[in-house]
Amino acid sequence: MCTAMAGKKKGKETEPMKLFYLFYTQERWDNWIATLKEMNFEQDPESDEMPEGMQALANFTEDINVEVLKIIRLYQNNRFSCEEALDKVNEVEEIVMGRAPEGELEEIIEGIQLPLLALFMACKKYLNDSYEGEIKDLVKQGRDVVDEDIEKALDIAGTIGARVIDGGSCCGRYLRDDMDNPSLFDEWLIEIDSIGNALKSLKKFDEEPGDAS
Repeated sequence: MCTAMAGKKKGKETEPMKLFYLFYTQERWDNWIATLKEMNFEQDPESDEMPEGMQALANFTEDINVEVLKIIRLYQNNRFSCEEALDKVNEVEEIVMGRAPEGELEEIIEGIQLPLLALFMACKKYLNDSYEGEIKDLVKQGRDVVDEDIEKALDIAGTIGARVIDGGSCCGRYLRDDMDNPSLFDEWLIEIDSIGNALKSLKKFDEEPGDAS
């Protein structure tokens, strides 16, 4: 049920402007997968630079974050109704969270799918206006339950992400110094931090009608 922004918008609501935007597609996903298959993910022991495959993987996940959050920005700008935005978020989620490609990339793609659960949960919670609590308290709650109840921990991570979409600040200050073995909840916090960065890059997105760049 779409209840986002209820009581927050003042005055008479207008019908969403019907503009055409092309979001994350199966073709886009397939093109990224094809590119990643050609990449080397092994660290060169004689180089301090990140392997090309890991660099491409970072760009891959950033691309997903930005494209999903464009849907939220367009909803905020009254281009989409809440129901339309939810439908589009679900469409992208179905592509991104589908079965990972078999072969060498399978484990790598599964490794990015887990953190991206927080992105989709956050967007849905935001659109449904289902996020309450202080971020500091939520982080503590999430860390306390992640080992016993992953679903509850994800729900908490989604709430934190929704708070960030709504203008809250997270999560660099809450990330531990030693991240060699991050918990799944830490990975979700890292993803939420990426959400915040992606939102900054979209600050001027859709200022002009028809501009989807």
